[in-house]
Amino acid sequence: MPTKTDILDLYFMDSRAKLLDIASYLDRLDRHEGETDFRQDGFLHALQTMLHTKENRAAAVLNALSDHSSTPEDKATIQVAFGAPQSINK
Repeated sequence: MPTKTDILDLYFMDSRAKLLDIASYLDRLDRHEGETDFRQDGFLHALQTMLHTKENRAAAVLNALSDHSSTPEDKATIQVAFGAPQSINK
Protein backbone atom coordinates (compact mmCIF):
# COMPACT_ATOMS: atom_id res chain seq x y z
CA MET A 1 0.00 0.00 0.00
CA PRO A 2 1.55 3.33 -1.00
CA THR A 3 2.09 6.01 1.61
CA LYS A 4 1.08 9.64 1.31
CA THR A 5 4.70 10.45 0.52
CA ASP A 6 4.60 7.89 -2.31
CA ILE A 7 1.46 9.55 -3.71
CA LEU A 8 3.08 12.99 -3.43
CA ASP A 9 6.19 11.71 -5.18
CA LEU A 10 4.11 10.26 -8.01
CA TYR A 11 1.45 12.91 -8.55
CA PHE A 12 2.47 16.25 -7.07
CA MET A 13 4.12 17.77 -10.14
CA ASP A 14 1.27 16.72 -12.45
CA SER A 15 -1.33 18.07 -10.02
CA ARG A 16 0.65 21.28 -9.59
CA ALA A 17 0.64 21.78 -13.37
CA LYS A 18 -3.13 21.23 -13.53
CA LEU A 19 -3.67 23.71 -10.71
CA LEU A 20 -1.58 26.28 -12.60
CA ASP A 21 -3.70 25.61 -15.72
CA ILE A 22 -6.85 26.39 -13.73
CA ALA A 23 -5.31 29.55 -12.30
CA SER A 24 -4.28 30.74 -15.77
CA TYR A 25 -7.78 29.98 -17.11
CA LEU A 26 -9.31 32.13 -14.36
CA ASP A 27 -6.76 34.90 -15.04
CA ARG A 28 -7.64 34.88 -18.76
CA LEU A 29 -11.32 35.26 -17.95
CA ASP A 30 -10.57 38.16 -15.60
CA ARG A 31 -8.50 39.97 -18.22
CA HIS A 32 -11.19 40.01 -20.89
CA GLU A 33 -14.33 42.08 -21.17
CA GLY A 34 -17.86 40.75 -21.25
CA GLU A 35 -19.98 38.58 -19.06
CA THR A 36 -19.52 34.94 -18.19
CA ASP A 37 -22.40 32.49 -18.22
CA PHE A 38 -23.67 29.51 -16.26
CA ARG A 39 -20.59 27.47 -17.17
CA GLN A 40 -18.32 29.76 -15.18
CA ASP A 41 -20.76 29.73 -12.26
CA GLY A 42 -20.75 25.92 -12.43
CA PHE A 43 -16.97 25.78 -12.58
CA LEU A 44 -16.54 28.03 -9.54
CA HIS A 45 -19.24 26.10 -7.68
CA ALA A 46 -17.42 22.84 -8.44
CA LEU A 47 -14.13 24.31 -7.17
CA GLN A 48 -15.79 25.38 -3.92
CA THR A 49 -17.40 21.96 -3.61
CA MET A 50 -14.02 20.30 -4.04
CA LEU A 51 -12.40 22.51 -1.41
CA HIS A 52 -15.14 21.90 1.16
CA THR A 53 -15.52 18.14 0.62
CA LYS A 54 -13.34 15.77 2.62
CA GLU A 55 -14.13 12.47 0.88
CA ASN A 56 -14.91 11.44 -2.68
CA ARG A 57 -13.96 14.83 -4.11
CA ALA A 58 -14.07 13.58 -7.71
CA ALA A 59 -17.65 12.37 -7.25
CA ALA A 60 -18.61 15.66 -5.57
CA VAL A 61 -17.17 17.68 -8.47
CA LEU A 62 -18.90 15.50 -11.07
CA ASN A 63 -22.14 15.81 -9.13
CA ALA A 64 -21.75 19.61 -8.94
CA LEU A 65 -21.25 19.80 -12.71
CA SER A 66 -24.11 17.42 -13.57
CA ASP A 67 -27.57 18.30 -14.78
CA HIS A 68 -30.00 17.03 -12.14
CA SER A 69 -33.18 17.86 -14.02
CA SER A 70 -35.60 14.97 -14.27
CA THR A 71 -37.73 16.27 -17.12
CA PRO A 72 -36.43 15.16 -20.52
CA GLU A 73 -36.23 17.61 -23.41
CA ASP A 74 -38.63 16.97 -26.30
CA LYS A 75 -35.77 17.04 -28.77
CA ALA A 76 -32.13 18.02 -28.87
CA THR A 77 -31.44 21.57 -29.97
CA ILE A 78 -27.66 21.23 -30.12
CA GLN A 79 -25.10 18.45 -30.53
CA VAL A 80 -22.72 19.45 -27.76
CA ALA A 81 -22.54 19.13 -24.01
CA PHE A 82 -22.28 22.24 -21.86
CA GLY A 83 -20.22 20.59 -19.13
CA ALA A 84 -22.17 22.36 -16.37
CA PRO A 85 -25.82 22.68 -15.43
CA GLN A 86 -27.56 25.82 -16.62
CA SER A 87 -28.86 26.56 -13.14
CA ILE A 88 -26.76 26.20 -10.01
CA ASN A 89 -28.26 25.71 -6.56
CA LYS A 90 -25.53 27.29 -4.45
